[in-house]
Amino acid sequence: MLSVKIKNTVFKNPILTASGTFGYGNEIGKFIDIEKLGGVVTKSVTLYPREGNPQPRIAETDSGMLNSIGLANLGVKDYCNSKLPYLNELDTNFIINVAGYAIDDYIETLQILESNDGKQVGYEINISCPNVKEGGMEFGVDPFMTEKLTSELRKHTDKILIMKLSPNVTKIQDIAKAAENGGADCVSAINTLVGMGIDVKTRKPKINTIFGGLSGPAIKPIALANVYKIYKSVNIPIIGLGGIKSVNDILEFILAGADLIQIGTLNYKEPGIGVRLASELQDYLKQNNISSVSELKGQLNI
Repeated sequence: MLSVKIKNTVFKNPILTASGTFGYGNEIGKFIDIEKLGGVVTKSVTLYPREGNPQPRIAETDSGMLNSIGLANLGVKDYCNSKLPYLNELDTNFIINVAGYAIDDYIETLQILESNDGKQVGYEINISCPNVKEGGMEFGVDPFMTEKLTSELRKHTDKILIMKLSPNVTKIQDIAKAAENGGADCVSAINTLVGMGIDVKTRKPKINTIFGGLSGPAIKPIALANVYKIYKSVNIPIIGLGGIKSVNDILEFILAGADLIQIGTLNYKEPGIGVRLASELQDYLKQNNISSVSELKGQLNI
């Protein structure tokens, strides 16, 4: 009823956790039953360790948050040594988010991950992070670069290849099409929007880097519009994300064309929200005599 198949992988339900909001999975796993989720997307991993941006790098907004973490992570080699063993024991799918600053960075990181004994079902490639100064973002705003990076990474893995798209572009459907042409199995949309906040008392920006990524319920209408645009433009699956906090939100994304969804910012408020919504979604389908959640995909009445 809730299961969704992407490539050769079956997800027990369409609810995943968004990268950067659930740590590496082992931290929150002490408090909730991760195995009831459709999957976990781990925080971004890069070729070398990163401390990230200076503090302050998170600020609350009226309906969400600004973040400028800057891809802080322990680097791919330490990730494989200290995180993969735990993740391999999960009774749910996990996807590794990969970030980089040049094509060679992405490729080498992917090669290291592939050479280790990990049970990850796929990779979500971060080409759309608005809060790092070096590279990365250029791949997400240029269709040619998106297709080139995708095609290069495709050569190095048979696992699910997901390109994570930025809303900070003129036509997101052009970027999605480029990813499809490059061999992506799936796209996820959307990453955060560029935003800022100002402390009127100090007259300083609320985060050190001035600009950061805006996420949370405030961006849901934008995310929905982008998912629908992508759905009308490509033939590969879509993972929708952006401000999801309820079953109705999940249904909206699926009706707009998403196959799976990710919950991000609301994990901070309620770490078990994904588990709760999976149960509520099951109840909704039963109450409405819907045999499979996939029946709802793209069923927008226009």
